[in-house]
Amino acid sequence: MLRLPAEHRDCFKRPFGTLYPDIPALLPVLEGRPVYVVGDVVTENILKAGITPQIAIIDGYTMRSPVNRSPLLRSRRATAWNPAGTITPELIAAIEEAVADPPRLIIVDGEEDLAVIPLVIAAQPGAVVLYGQPCEGVILRIVDAEAKERAEFLFSLFVEE
Repeated sequence: MLRLPAEHRDCFKRPFGTLYPDIPALLPVLEGRPVYVVGDVVTENILKAGITPQIAIIDGYTMRSPVNRSPLLRSRRATAWNPAGTITPELIAAIEEAVADPPRLIIVDGEEDLAVIPLVIAAQPGAVVLYGQPCEGVILRIVDAEAKERAEFLFSLFVEE
Protein backbone atom coordinates (compact mmCIF):
# COMPACT_ATOMS: atom_id res chain seq x y z
CA MET A 1 0.00 0.00 0.00
CA LEU A 2 1.21 3.49 -0.81
CA ARG A 3 0.58 6.33 1.64
CA LEU A 4 0.83 10.06 1.02
CA PRO A 5 3.17 11.55 3.65
CA ALA A 6 1.89 14.62 5.50
CA GLU A 7 4.71 16.77 4.12
CA HIS A 8 3.44 16.27 0.55
CA ARG A 9 -0.26 16.92 1.12
CA ASP A 10 0.09 20.54 -0.03
CA CYS A 11 0.91 19.26 -3.54
CA PHE A 12 -2.67 17.94 -3.73
CA LYS A 13 -4.49 21.11 -2.67
CA ARG A 14 -4.11 22.75 -6.08
CA PRO A 15 -6.59 21.52 -8.72
CA PHE A 16 -5.17 18.87 -11.06
CA GLY A 17 -6.92 20.36 -14.08
CA THR A 18 -9.31 23.18 -14.96
CA LEU A 19 -11.97 24.26 -12.48
CA TYR A 20 -15.50 24.66 -13.87
CA PRO A 21 -18.35 26.08 -11.79
CA ASP A 22 -20.69 23.22 -12.71
CA ILE A 23 -21.31 20.33 -15.11
CA PRO A 24 -23.20 22.34 -17.80
CA ALA A 25 -20.19 24.64 -18.19
CA LEU A 26 -17.89 21.76 -19.19
CA LEU A 27 -20.24 19.73 -21.40
CA PRO A 28 -18.81 21.06 -24.72
CA VAL A 29 -15.34 19.73 -23.79
CA LEU A 30 -16.71 16.20 -23.24
CA GLU A 31 -18.02 15.65 -26.77
CA GLY A 32 -16.44 12.63 -28.43
CA ARG A 33 -14.23 11.77 -25.45
CA PRO A 34 -14.31 8.89 -22.98
CA VAL A 35 -15.47 10.33 -19.64
CA TYR A 36 -14.13 9.06 -16.33
CA VAL A 37 -15.46 10.43 -13.03
CA VAL A 38 -14.27 10.24 -9.44
CA GLY A 39 -16.72 11.05 -6.67
CA ASP A 40 -20.33 10.39 -5.79
CA VAL A 41 -21.67 13.90 -6.43
CA VAL A 42 -19.85 14.36 -9.74
CA THR A 43 -21.08 10.95 -10.88
CA GLU A 44 -24.66 11.81 -9.98
CA ASN A 45 -24.46 15.22 -11.68
CA ILE A 46 -22.87 13.93 -14.88
CA LEU A 47 -25.63 11.32 -15.14
CA LYS A 48 -28.27 14.02 -14.60
CA ALA A 49 -26.68 15.93 -17.51
CA GLY A 50 -27.26 12.92 -19.76
CA ILE A 51 -23.65 11.73 -19.93
CA THR A 52 -22.86 8.12 -19.06
CA PRO A 53 -19.28 7.83 -17.86
CA GLN A 54 -17.10 4.98 -19.07
CA ILE A 55 -15.70 4.72 -15.55
CA ALA A 56 -17.11 6.00 -12.28
CA ILE A 57 -15.29 5.65 -8.96
CA ILE A 58 -17.34 6.27 -5.82
CA ASP A 59 -17.08 5.58 -2.10
CA GLY A 60 -20.58 6.36 -0.81
CA TYR A 61 -19.50 9.60 0.87
CA THR A 62 -19.33 13.28 0.05
CA MET A 63 -17.40 15.68 2.26
CA ARG A 64 -17.17 12.87 4.86
CA SER A 65 -20.98 12.48 5.00
CA PRO A 66 -22.73 9.33 3.74
CA VAL A 67 -24.50 9.47 0.39
CA ASN A 68 -27.78 7.57 0.59
CA ARG A 69 -28.05 6.80 -3.10
CA SER A 70 -26.06 4.81 -5.58
CA PRO A 71 -25.70 5.96 -9.19
CA LEU A 72 -27.92 4.13 -11.62
CA LEU A 73 -25.19 2.94 -13.93
CA ARG A 74 -25.70 -0.10 -16.11
CA SER A 75 -22.16 -1.29 -15.98
CA ARG A 76 -20.17 -4.00 -14.34
CA ARG A 77 -19.25 -3.27 -10.77
CA ALA A 78 -15.95 -3.79 -9.06
CA THR A 79 -14.91 -3.11 -5.51
CA ALA A 80 -11.57 -2.00 -4.14
CA TRP A 81 -10.29 -1.46 -0.64
CA ASN A 82 -8.50 1.89 -0.28
CA PRO A 83 -8.10 3.60 3.11
CA ALA A 84 -7.95 7.40 3.34
CA GLY A 85 -4.65 8.94 2.29
CA THR A 86 -3.54 5.86 0.37
CA ILE A 87 -3.45 4.23 -3.03
CA THR A 88 -3.67 0.46 -2.79
CA PRO A 89 -2.65 -2.15 -5.35
CA GLU A 90 -6.29 -3.27 -5.26
CA LEU A 91 -7.49 0.18 -6.38
CA ILE A 92 -4.83 0.38 -9.10
CA ALA A 93 -5.82 -3.06 -10.42
CA ALA A 94 -9.53 -2.15 -10.46
CA ILE A 95 -8.76 1.05 -12.38
CA GLU A 96 -6.53 -0.72 -14.90
CA GLU A 97 -9.21 -3.37 -15.51
CA ALA A 98 -11.86 -0.68 -15.92
CA VAL A 99 -9.78 1.27 -18.45
CA ALA A 100 -9.07 -1.93 -20.39
CA ASP A 101 -12.72 -3.04 -20.45
CA PRO A 102 -15.26 -0.27 -19.73
CA PRO A 103 -17.89 0.58 -18.68
CA ARG A 104 -17.25 0.04 -14.98
CA LEU A 105 -18.42 1.34 -11.65
CA ILE A 106 -15.73 0.99 -8.99
CA ILE A 107 -17.05 1.11 -5.45
CA VAL A 108 -14.29 1.94 -3.01
CA ASP A 109 -14.32 0.61 0.52
CA GLY A 110 -12.54 3.54 2.14
CA GLU A 111 -11.83 6.73 0.24
CA GLU A 112 -11.70 7.40 -3.51
CA ASP A 113 -10.23 10.94 -3.45
CA LEU A 114 -6.72 9.97 -4.60
CA ALA A 115 -7.98 7.63 -7.35
CA VAL A 116 -7.59 10.50 -9.83
CA ILE A 117 -3.82 9.90 -9.88
CA PRO A 118 -3.77 6.23 -10.96
CA LEU A 119 -6.78 6.89 -13.20
CA VAL A 120 -4.92 9.55 -15.21
CA ILE A 121 -1.86 7.27 -15.40
CA ALA A 122 -3.97 4.36 -16.75
CA ALA A 123 -6.30 6.37 -19.02
CA GLN A 124 -5.84 6.61 -22.75
CA PRO A 125 -4.85 9.99 -24.19
CA GLY A 126 -7.86 12.12 -25.06
CA ALA A 127 -10.04 10.85 -22.22
CA VAL A 128 -11.31 13.32 -19.63
CA VAL A 129 -11.22 12.81 -15.89
CA LEU A 130 -13.69 14.73 -13.73
CA TYR A 131 -13.70 15.11 -9.96
CA GLY A 132 -15.28 17.48 -7.49
CA GLN A 133 -13.70 20.44 -5.78
CA PRO A 134 -15.95 20.86 -2.70
CA CYS A 135 -17.83 24.17 -2.58
CA GLU A 136 -16.12 25.34 -5.80
CA GLY A 137 -17.13 23.16 -8.74
CA VAL A 138 -15.76 20.38 -10.92
CA ILE A 139 -12.19 19.81 -12.03
CA LEU A 140 -11.73 18.58 -15.60
CA ARG A 141 -8.43 17.08 -16.70
CA ILE A 142 -7.87 16.08 -20.31
CA VAL A 143 -5.50 13.14 -20.36
CA ASP A 144 -2.43 14.05 -22.38
CA ALA A 145 1.35 13.69 -21.98
CA GLU A 146 1.50 16.62 -19.53
CA ALA A 147 -1.31 15.16 -17.38
CA LYS A 148 0.38 11.76 -17.28
CA GLU A 149 3.73 13.34 -16.38
CA ARG A 150 2.15 15.33 -13.54
CA ALA A 151 0.26 12.25 -12.30
CA GLU A 152 3.49 10.21 -12.31
CA PHE A 153 5.20 12.96 -10.30
CA LEU A 154 2.37 13.07 -7.75
CA PHE A 155 2.38 9.27 -7.57
CA SER A 156 6.14 9.34 -6.84
CA LEU A 157 5.45 11.32 -3.64
CA PHE A 158 3.74 8.30 -2.05
CA VAL A 159 5.74 5.95 0.16
CA GLU A 160 5.41 2.16 0.46
CA GLU A 161 3.96 0.91 3.74
